[in-house]
Amino acid sequence: MENERAYTSFAGQRRIVTGDLRTMLLETKKRLDAGEGETVLIFDDRTGKQIDFDFRGTPEEVVERVAPKPAAGPGRPRLGVVSREISLLPRHWEWLEEQPNGASAALRRLVDEARKREPEQERQRRARDAASRFMWSLAGNLPGFEEASRALYAGDREKLGELIRDWPQDIRDHVERMLG
Repeated sequence: MENERAYTSFAGQRRIVTGDLRTMLLETKKRLDAGEGETVLIFDDRTGKQIDFDFRGTPEEVVERVAPKPAAGPGRPRLGVVSREISLLPRHWEWLEEQPNGASAALRRLVDEARKREPEQERQRRARDAASRFMWSLAGNLPGFEEASRALYAGDREKLGELIRDWPQDIRDHVERMLG
């Protein structure tokens, strides 16, 4: 899930689809157009955060609305560069200015190097936090939720599995998938 972001949509407690953004949008749109009436929730699988999309119009219009738009102004929008402000001490700016290809390139290299060296513990923490966000959204009212949440944060996968065993299969499967 690191390189290709995955999204999952649920209708009530049933999973509609997990896939890349386009696949998820098209399948979810098809389900919504069928008019089954259940509340649809969509999650970014990497973060576990619930996200909303505008499903008005044709499937192509829905996808087009979320397609990256060329940004106006400075930067390199075709590369997906996003301009944001950061605050550094003067010594940090001095060091960055001395780097080949400028401060932005140096920062990108530092971030890429840190991501490559990311310890397994950090990956597991992010997966746990994402699973927790998802659980709060779809399983917060299910039996044993609080105990399952404690087991999740304690890193006790066996106990977590026991506690969520009676939850709807799609929710249970998605929690396990998010944890890897």
